[in-house]
Amino acid sequence: MSTPASAPATPPTPPVAPATSNAQKHPVDQVPPAGKLVVLSVQHLLAFYAGAVVVPLLIAGQLNLDAKTTIHLINADLFTCGIATLIQSVGFWKVGVRLPIIQGVTTTAVAPIVAIGLAVNSDGGVGVLPAIYGSIIISGIFTFLAAPYFAKFIRFFPPVVIGTVLATMGLTLLSVAANDFTNYSEGTPETKDLAYAGLTLAIIIVMQRFFKGFLGTLSILVGLVIGTAVAFGFGDAGFDDVGTSDWVGFTTPFYFGAPEFVLTGAISMIIVMLITMVESTGDVFAAGEIVGRRTTKDDIARALRADGLSTTLGGVMNSFPYTCFAQNVGLVRMTRVRSRWVVAAAGVLMIVIGLIPKAGAVVSAIPSPVLGAASLALFANVALVGIQTLGKVDLTDTRNATILTISMGLGMLVTFKPGIAEVFPDWAQVFFASGVTTGSIAAIVLNLLFFHVGRRPSPDV
Repeated sequence: MSTPASAPATPPTPPVAPATSNAQKHPVDQVPPAGKLVVLSVQHLLAFYAGAVVVPLLIAGQLNLDAKTTIHLINADLFTCGIATLIQSVGFWKVGVRLPIIQGVTTTAVAPIVAIGLAVNSDGGVGVLPAIYGSIIISGIFTFLAAPYFAKFIRFFPPVVIGTVLATMGLTLLSVAANDFTNYSEGTPETKDLAYAGLTLAIIIVMQRFFKGFLGTLSILVGLVIGTAVAFGFGDAGFDDVGTSDWVGFTTPFYFGAPEFVLTGAISMIIVMLITMVESTGDVFAAGEIVGRRTTKDDIARALRADGLSTTLGGVMNSFPYTCFAQNVGLVRMTRVRSRWVVAAAGVLMIVIGLIPKAGAVVSAIPSPVLGAASLALFANVALVGIQTLGKVDLTDTRNATILTISMGLGMLVTFKPGIAEVFPDWAQVFFASGVTTGSIAAIVLNLLFFHVGRRPSPDV
């Protein structure tokens, strides 16, 4: 019933808050108060940080890059991570899923990136980076264009393929972690290196055992900090580069030179992105379930377009391929804070930190054994995810069993005997220089052969 015009002094109680108010918005779209927003965004940043910086550290170590280049890669990574997170969480047009999802560099890309670099020059060095970034740019463009059609191809990536690839990837990357763990010792490693690595690993285990919730998510970060501090106390870690680094610095497009486009490298990175597209799809479904918003095919397409655009941007801005960070999806579940603006604020913090070279210099000072212990835990978890995925597969079906055993066997063969790659022509070596690439291609091809080509025989019982 309307109020008479003669009674303006007692206006009616306003109706339910307008559509623009926080109360009527879905929790995903609500903006927390400023103080809470800052604290929650810092929490996401801390949970994300260790997993993010470990990728450029690993790549720099394997490609024999100097400290200055390593610092630049770390800052470029963090800067681009921030932009990628804003693209995914805030979104524009048909890009970005607009959920509380943080974007980070995928560990899936580490071994193939290293393989591309070493195929260009077996000694590594800064000169291999243009070929790596050219391959990343191509794979990013592919992902962006393939995003709306991906649902039609997902049947070619059943659990047996994804599980095999992830398990092989985790096991293969353990060899990288082992090199760091022993400080690249060709013979018997030094006792002090094993002590630093063992201490770091023990801290990670203790944190996982006795701390739950948010503190549990910081186990890697705490292990890195304490391990580095102890090494510094004994004179085996130095922060000289921190003092000589600038307070403010910018990464510029194609800092290491114009990109070079190598067909085999591009194919290798496209395979990586196909795998991360499947992973991102799972993360988006998980995030949608956590926040109570139904995930549609359009949502998946928007999320994958964001992955593609961010990966292309990574190739331009001297970083690496991007995907949804599962640990931050888990943090949303633990905290029950569903606002996408919290992770957007974390993205802004990443951009700020990415503009501070001294922050990158601090990270680059982490001793190899300490980094190796953290990498060991991270990469073993990648293998665990693969094993969990394989748990959904009927391995009594000999077709699935053959795909798993042959693909993993070939992947590990190349890992144990890297010289096999030298038997092949230069253009083909990149496919055999990495156990991840070899195992992935084998799993995809065998799945096509057993389930999609010709008549399908009944599985053995």
